[in-house]
Amino acid sequence: MTIRHATREGTMSSERNLGDSFQQYFEILPALDKDSREDVFRIRHEVYCRDLGWEPIREDGMETDAYDAQSVHLLLKHRASGMLVGCTRLVLADPANPAALLPFEKSCAEVLDRSRFDPAVLPRDKLGEISRLAVMREFRQRKGEQQSALALSDDDFEPRGPQSRFPFIPMGLYMGVACVAVRLGIEYNFLLTEPRLAQHFARIGLAIEPAGGEIEHRGVRSPWLLRATEVIPNLRPLVRSMYDVIQQSVDQAFARAA
Repeated sequence: MTIRHATREGTMSSERNLGDSFQQYFEILPALDKDSREDVFRIRHEVYCRDLGWEPIREDGMETDAYDAQSVHLLLKHRASGMLVGCTRLVLADPANPAALLPFEKSCAEVLDRSRFDPAVLPRDKLGEISRLAVMREFRQRKGEQQSALALSDDDFEPRGPQSRFPFIPMGLYMGVACVAVRLGIEYNFLLTEPRLAQHFARIGLAIEPAGGEIEHRGVRSPWLLRATEVIPNLRPLVRSMYDVIQQSVDQAFARAA
């Protein structure tokens, strides 16, 4: 594996165990205590406020919004250095007001394909939204990534023989939030992403389905749906070991918190 900026890239082949490789360099955990949640908010502030200017600078150095209290947050760290790498979250229905709309239900109201997936008729306790994925600048400093909140490009999925790169950081975050959804029984998980990246997810078996048309949201985005019950059956054998490692880490964190 090639390590850049405290590990930015990985290689993959049929002989390499992606789970072992991921676990060697990274630790991903649900942020279930105050300190780890504040780490999540600091990452978001660095990326969304300082780097990209998408949100205003906050005096406390933490970027938060009204949906954080009803979310399960994920935190990714670099093992050797302890550096914060990235974060994401799974927004759940508000337990005090389950009918309240999730962010995508507002931003995508005009483009959702309600003939396929209408969140208005889905059980609210089974509905979630994956959002606020961010990766620290030290881990996304390749050409073209400076104006992106994550580190993922077409090249990461191109076949290059035994030394093909695998995008451990963003895929680790997506797999982590999928593990949380599976554990909590959140079946319908919506996310906004670039259509081209959705195609790449399918190449590793992280199958997501189109849920509507395109909108302008910090670039062209469209809503997609990830079903919890389809995560494990669809994963490619090559990446299943990585998912298993992340799932074990997530489960252990929940067990400790309980």
